[in-house]
Amino acid sequence: MLIDHWPLLGLRLTSPGLELRLPAEEELGELADLAAEGMHGPGSAPFLVSWPGLPPAERARALVQRHWRTRGERSPDDWSLDLAVFANARGVGQQRISGRDYRILREVSTFSWLGLRYQGQGLGTEMRAAVLHLAFAGLGAAEAVSGAFDDNASSLRVSAKLGYESDGIERLAASGRATTTRRLRLPRARWEMSERIPVSVTGLSPCLPLFGLRDGGGS
Repeated sequence: MLIDHWPLLGLRLTSPGLELRLPAEEELGELADLAAEGMHGPGSAPFLVSWPGLPPAERARALVQRHWRTRGERSPDDWSLDLAVFANARGVGQQRISGRDYRILREVSTFSWLGLRYQGQGLGTEMRAAVLHLAFAGLGAAEAVSGAFDDNASSLRVSAKLGYESDGIERLAASGRATTTRRLRLPRARWEMSERIPVSVTGLSPCLPLFGLRDGGGS
């Protein structure tokens, strides 16, 4: 069976209102349709990557290609995991978690998006809380990092709720203009002390070599 060769297909993160897992092909198509409907409001450009600003059909195609590319290029030393987010069995967005030189650095970064009709309902906080639990409780992470444009109030609000600390700023050129990105960092000790959304993880043990780890999150 395919899951025997790609155990990430069996990985599940479950929180009170959400399930995060790799999507089946038809579910990926539904997420692409959702992205085509819109990932942010008109006149807004909240993402550090450019593909969410493409025209609808190109945006949907870019999402599918990005998802396939992420699976195909994965290695234990440089990995990303694009999990579909389901609420009431309906796909509402995606949550990415990434690690580079993870066995050495023990640092993860995150990126996420929600369909426009599902924004403003607290889902962004819960889905990031789920992958933070995977990182710290399941993969033995030391720190998690994130970043958002200065005017991306919703992303900054999620980070604040989850206990991230300011880690300075970075100036970037995006969409032909100068922007300021706020860097954010969540150390393990701060995550352990914070009040957390309950999350359960199943199917992780056979996946650990794909994260460059042995059982128990060891290197």
